[in-house]
Amino acid sequence: MDLALLRTFVTVHRAGSFTRAAALLGLSQPAVTSQIRALERQLGRPLFLRQARGVTPTTIGDELAHKAAPHLDALVEIAGTGLDDESSLRTLHLAGPPEFTAERALPALVALTGDAGPGFALRASFGNAEEVLEGLAAGHHDLALSTARPRGPLLTATPLCDEEHVLVAAPHWAERIGPGSPRRMGASALENLPVVEVHESLPFVSRYWASVFDARPAAAGTVVVPDLRAVLTCAVTGAGIAVLPRYLCAAALERGEIVALYEPAVPPLRTYFLVARAGTLAMPHIARAHTWLQRAAADWC
Repeated sequence: MDLALLRTFVTVHRAGSFTRAAALLGLSQPAVTSQIRALERQLGRPLFLRQARGVTPTTIGDELAHKAAPHLDALVEIAGTGLDDESSLRTLHLAGPPEFTAERALPALVALTGDAGPGFALRASFGNAEEVLEGLAAGHHDLALSTARPRGPLLTATPLCDEEHVLVAAPHWAERIGPGSPRRMGASALENLPVVEVHESLPFVSRYWASVFDARPAAAGTVVVPDLRAVLTCAVTGAGIAVLPRYLCAAALERGEIVALYEPAVPPLRTYFLVARAGTLAMPHIARAHTWLQRAAADWC
């Protein structure tokens, strides 16, 4: 049986689509279709059911993928190990949200790529969860950091860490509402305060309000900036209240530039996942980065 046909088959099985598999393999969609048909002729059985959106494996297709995929991944690992020497610098492409990637992941990986590191170059790009997962599925990235867990066999997700969210504001806003007001009065204590957010839909404030106050925020965003680091800067300068990840605002809290308006017994959390395409963790440079980020994340929680 032709290994090239098996490789194409496993890629289609994981991608759930001839079109997406073609992009991952660097082939045309007709070429992928032709290879799958050739493999089906060799086996005398259909491997996929064609549907309006993608393909679904048949029983025999699932059985073949289960048997073949580990061996193909092992071959990829052997090939990658053979190339992974001092004369061959591999490049790791990482994608994720700008703040978490810049403040957490990149410092950890830059330390890994130093003089004592494994010898891979690093490229990073930023985007929201949908963008980075689509880019990963299309083969543009090697690893992605996402707050959404992907579905399907193409992408594999590992929980990385939980991010605690804190309701903060400059000290004069805390004085205005009075100490302990949110605990006693709930969301009504905050109704007339300006809000700083990353989007008009108030994703962080809305999530916090729903989790802590079982309510929806009454105010619209007064200042909207598409970066949590800018939200922090605006909060420090007194633009309004904001909900921020604790890791991002911990130093400002310690310096007294902002204060936590409320410390609920169970703070809102958001989980980050480290995501890779199925089979690619057999490649040594991706596997090392994946392991290193997991180790570093033990200190982020």
